[in-house]
This record gives sequence, structure tokens and C-alpha cells, in this order.
Amino acid sequence: MLQRLKSAYRVGFDFRGLALFLLIMIPNFIWFFVPAPRDILRLDSKTPSWDLAASCFQVLLVFSLCAVKHVSSGALSYKRISFWLAVVFCGSYFLGWLLYYRGIAVPAVIFSLCLFPCASFFAFAWNRKNLFAMVFSVLFALCHLAGTIINFLL
Repeated sequence: MLQRLKSAYRVGFDFRGLALFLLIMIPNFIWFFVPAPRDILRLDSKTPSWDLAASCFQVLLVFSLCAVKHVSSGALSYKRISFWLAVVFCGSYFLGWLLYYRGIAVPAVIFSLCLFPCASFFAFAWNRKNLFAMVFSVLFALCHLAGTIINFLL
């Protein structure tokens, strides 16, 4: 089983994985320099351990999106539902940021900022047949969700 998994993947740069990560990070860079009204995301974290775990899984996710390739993935498949799910999730994430910057910091918006980027990464990894990135996106999502619920929704 392990040998079969090892032979199905190779190390290689996937610029589309890096492009998706950078695209999803744009609102975070803007938020870093331009505070939003009712900016609850700047409150001190009550979950440093969850945040650290989320950051570790995020690094592994980005690495696996950019540097691990399935040998049979070929070109990005625009005809697969997974591609369009990644697009919809990414667009929904941007919509969440627009609402947040309009001063709407309700739980649905906070959840959108937490879960839609993770879902976009997962759908992209699914399209690329990248099991490693799919696993790390789920682990990142779980840690990110735990921190979001404890810090902003309880």
C-alpha cells in the first residue's frame, strides 16, 4: 500500500497551487494593513495551541499543493466539478471578506472566512488528485474551525 502510494506521487512544482494560495492570501494581506470596521479578527487569541497546529498544517498544505504532484494528474481539468467547486468556494471567500469590510461580522461571515478557503484548497487538491493536500486541507480546516469557534463565536 505504502509503495503504491509512493509510486503515485512525485516532487514537482505546481504553480497553480501556489497561485491559488496567493490568491486566497490577498484579502489577508489587505486586512493586515487596513483594519475593517468591527474588526473582531484582531482580538487576542484564546487558542494559541490550535493556532499553532493550524499554522503547521497550513504550511504542509501549501507545500503539498505546490510541490507534490500525482503522476497521472496531467493538466488542470476545467471540466471536472472539483475545479468549479474550487472557483465557487474561492469566490464565496472573497464575498465573505467584502461583507466583513462592510461591517458585517455575523457568524455566517466569520464561518465563510474560515471554511471557504479550506474548501477551495480541498477541491483544488481533489482536481489534482493530490491526497496529501486533501488530508492537510482537512486538518487545517479542523484546527482553523476550532480556533474560530472558540475565539469568535462562543
